[in-house]
Amino acid sequence: MNFENLNLSKYLCDQLKAVGVNSPTEIQKNCIPKILDGIDCIGCAKTGSGKTLAFALPILQKLWEEPYGIFALILTPTRELAYQIADQFAVIGKPKNLRHCVVTGGMEMIVQARELSNKPHIVVSTPGRLADHLESCDTFSLKRIQFLVLDEADRLLGGKFDKQIATIFKALPKERQTLLFSATMTDTLEKVKMITKKNTFVYESTAEVKTVDELEQFYVLCPYNVKDGYLVEIVRQFREKDEKGLIMIFTDTCKNCQLLHMTLNEVGFDTVSLHAMISQRQRLAGLAKFKSHVSKILIATDVASRGLDIPAVSLVINHIIPNNATDYVHRVGRTARAGRQGRAVSIVTQHDIKLVKAIEAKINIRLKEYDVSGLHVAKILTQVHVTKREAQIKLDETDFDERRLINKRKKLINEGKDPDKVEQEIKRKRKEKKRQRFERRNLNNKNCDGNNVNSEQDVDNHINNVEKSE
Repeated sequence: MNFENLNLSKYLCDQLKAVGVNSPTEIQKNCIPKILDGIDCIGCAKTGSGKTLAFALPILQKLWEEPYGIFALILTPTRELAYQIADQFAVIGKPKNLRHCVVTGGMEMIVQARELSNKPHIVVSTPGRLADHLESCDTFSLKRIQFLVLDEADRLLGGKFDKQIATIFKALPKERQTLLFSATMTDTLEKVKMITKKNTFVYESTAEVKTVDELEQFYVLCPYNVKDGYLVEIVRQFREKDEKGLIMIFTDTCKNCQLLHMTLNEVGFDTVSLHAMISQRQRLAGLAKFKSHVSKILIATDVASRGLDIPAVSLVINHIIPNNATDYVHRVGRTARAGRQGRAVSIVTQHDIKLVKAIEAKINIRLKEYDVSGLHVAKILTQVHVTKREAQIKLDETDFDERRLINKRKKLINEGKDPDKVEQEIKRKRKEKKRQRFERRNLNNKNCDGNNVNSEQDVDNHINNVEKSE
């Protein structure tokens, strides 16, 4: 089957051939005809299966039948994914002079407001920034949109963006076509199925395995305090065999991401970082360096785990195992895309065994052991620890944590909350948890006089001593 068989116009088929896309994927075969027929759609398929074109192509065809702006709104959970989707629309819509606009945080609101007032055909946005525009200005309207797309819908509807999504939905027309796409079908999307229109078309990949066949998945078991040494050795070992392949390293927090970036640069690897604590311009610049192979290693938090299509990624490393098996599926989906071979290696410590079991149950595959020489790790371990400690000192001098706290306070103020009260409540809950742990640990202990050591005064003294030591 080719794209002509899906009732797409000649100009779209010609443009797809020009960019090297010759045949539709399964999700495109199933969803494009239904969307062209005006039916709401929920699409769920593996990462790298062509979900973006599954909604972009029918939207563009419908747009040129009756062109006006703003015709379609696409919402995404991350800024990088918003820019990537906009790029795909721009490439396919170039022959017809498509006008599009990207609305995300980290960029000038005034510039974005001006672009929105010019009525672009396609608006690609993150929920927070679009909600800000809707609440702060009236220079544009979403009342005539024909399409609403939620890309990575499970994350958008997972609770984090509820307030912003509610604001946006108030500004939308009731009569519209709604399209939801994701790589993972969560409980959230299962609930959405129940409340959508009766004739909503649902496409869900029937494959039992949640990751593609071209992906090899491994684990490395090591003690927690030497995992950085194993990370460096895995990268070094891969580089000996493949000098040109791109590597993505995922970790948990912005600070850990920045520390790994500084550490690996010092030990001889050219890396770029991608996390929420750097400006949007820096994020886009770093991603551009990685995509163009100027820097061949990208260290990122989960802001890079969803949707990013970088075909040449050969290796994904999980420096920190994600708490959610779904996040693992999205992370490793950055490699082995569009039929290419790829490899994922997860560094597993004694604390991660349950997480790995949950991941294996989710993907229906047993991870294989990855061979890393402990002797080689031992040789570099001291250097890695010293280098990371020096990076920690340098990072502390830049007030990294202080900037994070300032950003957090700003966010709370924007939400109408008192940051001091929120901080006090967090401290209270943390202290209560410590109290409960201490009481459980000493429930059956008695001191030499036969009195319980977990009296209220004893507990308070213990907690205060712990907090001083921290």
